[in-house]
Amino acid sequence: MAASFFFMFSNMFINTIINGYAQSLGATESFAGMIVGMMSLTSMFLRPIAGNLTDRFSKYALSLIGGIFIFIGIAGYVLTPNSQLLLLFRLLNGTGFVLCTVCMTTWLATLVPRAHVGQAMGFYGLMNALAMAVGPAVSINLYTRIGYKHTILIGCGAAVAMMLMVLFVSDHAIPQAKPQTRQKKKFKLIQKDALPVAFLTTLFALPYFATQSNLVVYTEERNLHVAVGSYFLIYAVVLLIIRIALKEYFDTVRFRYWFYISIIATAFYLLMLTVMKNNFQMALGAAGMAIGYGVIYSVLQSTALLLAPMGEQGLASSTFYLGLDVGMAMGPILGGFIDAQLSPANFYPVMFILLPIMFLIYLPSRHKLNGAIDHH
Repeated sequence: MAASFFFMFSNMFINTIINGYAQSLGATESFAGMIVGMMSLTSMFLRPIAGNLTDRFSKYALSLIGGIFIFIGIAGYVLTPNSQLLLLFRLLNGTGFVLCTVCMTTWLATLVPRAHVGQAMGFYGLMNALAMAVGPAVSINLYTRIGYKHTILIGCGAAVAMMLMVLFVSDHAIPQAKPQTRQKKKFKLIQKDALPVAFLTTLFALPYFATQSNLVVYTEERNLHVAVGSYFLIYAVVLLIIRIALKEYFDTVRFRYWFYISIIATAFYLLMLTVMKNNFQMALGAAGMAIGYGVIYSVLQSTALLLAPMGEQGLASSTFYLGLDVGMAMGPILGGFIDAQLSPANFYPVMFILLPIMFLIYLPSRHKLNGAIDHH
């Protein structure tokens, strides 16, 4: 878990400042955008490969290789003389990121008994949420004081810390496949049982990532005087409390209850952000998002792993993340599109369309999803 925190921290830490850094190296705005987006693009293409590798090789070795890629990528940011090379290092960083996300989730799931996968994913998600809240906050405050290059070095340090943590895990999680079955394993793009989970992940992720990329602009355009910088910090704190309070229930409560709670919470936070005038309403929105997105994220992740057979855990994990990648890539695009085509006041009301679509995916596969916790 410490390794997953450092790995996520290094990426979130860099993601916040890479756009400005690329432009400071002479990149145009559109090329800087391409450099930022390179990570999501790399992710989408490499997810299935990472999933297949995870089911065949030691998670320990793959996590270390991922860590080395991340380290080389981030070190390259500091050493690069121009923005063209920055794109190449971003590619290496993205490759390491994909390997680590798929590998570490699957690894953590194999380290705990099947009956506690939900709880393990909850805590794994908690580490991610903390890294997502702390990383950007630290890098935004630091780069103005010590400059981009010195700040990026801290991201390098986090990648080293992650690799050191991996070295301390004694169970290397080497797949126990018989030699003859290993040859027969076909390359698969997705794990079919985890597909409904991937679709739902995309739908829940869209408003979250649209908010992440557009919230500052949204508050400016609507002349709202709210402390927008603390929005994701409140989100992380509420998520921390919820995950610790509910940790016993992640492995015993059926999918439908989490699904309905998250749908209601999503509607609530979209409403709060629509009517937001003050910090209290903003805090309510952040708390709603912690329930509407933060909780279902872990539930979807553990459900994907529980639905898939033991030999395809890595593939199930990569299928879940593929759904997340689509949400991560499309969220900001959707946000930008709504922002350009409609008035800012319509930014969140338009997203209510996503709720009935979630039901359209949930209803046909509800029996499978609700039965996932019986697969311990």
